[in-house]
Amino acid sequence: MGRIVGWVQSVALALGAPGLFLVAFLDSSVLSLPEINDLLLIWMVTQHKARLVLYAASATLGSIAGCLVLYYVGRKGGDALVRKRFSSASVERALATFQRYGVIAVLIPSLLPPPAPFKIFVLLAGVAGIGVSRFVLAIAVGRGLRYFGEGLLALRYGDQTMAFIQANGKTMSLAVAGVLAAGLVGYVLWRTAQAAKRR
Repeated sequence: MGRIVGWVQSVALALGAPGLFLVAFLDSSVLSLPEINDLLLIWMVTQHKARLVLYAASATLGSIAGCLVLYYVGRKGGDALVRKRFSSASVERALATFQRYGVIAVLIPSLLPPPAPFKIFVLLAGVAGIGVSRFVLAIAVGRGLRYFGEGLLALRYGDQTMAFIQANGKTMSLAVAGVLAAGLVGYVLWRTAQAAKRR
C-alpha cells in the first residue's frame, strides 16, 4: 500500500491541479489516502501561491466526483454492504439521522480534517436516498470550505500549516459546521413562518 501511495503522490506532484483532482477522487472513492490530498494542496499552494483557487477547486471537484461513486454504490445496493459491516441497530440509527437531518449529516463530516471518518456518511447518504443535487451541494460546500480554507492557511503559515490544522482543525471545522447548521435551522424556521403566514 505504501508503494501505491508513493506512486500516487509522485504522479499528483507531476500533474499539478489534475493530480490533486485524481488524489481527491481516489481518496473519496476506492482508496484511503488520509491527509495526502491536504498535504499536497498545502505544499502546492506554498510553491505557487497564485494557483490557490485552481488547486483548491481541483481538490474539491475530485472529491465530489469520488463521493458520487460511493453515493451511487449506496443507492444501488449499499444497504446490504453496510449491514454486513455494521450491526443492524447502528445502521438503523444512522439512517434515522439521515432522515431527520438530511444533508447536514454529510456536510458536517465533509468539513472535518482527517482522520475523522467520512466515507461511511457518503455511503449512507446513498442508502438513505438523499437527493443527488442536495448531496452534491453539501459535498461542494463542505469540501470547498475545507480545501479553500487550507489553501488560505498555506498562504499564511507556509510549511507549518499542517501542524496548525492538526492542533486547531477539529475546533475550527466544528465551529464552521455549527454556524452552517444554525444558518440552515434559521432558514427552515423562516420558511415555515412564511408558509404559515400565507395560510
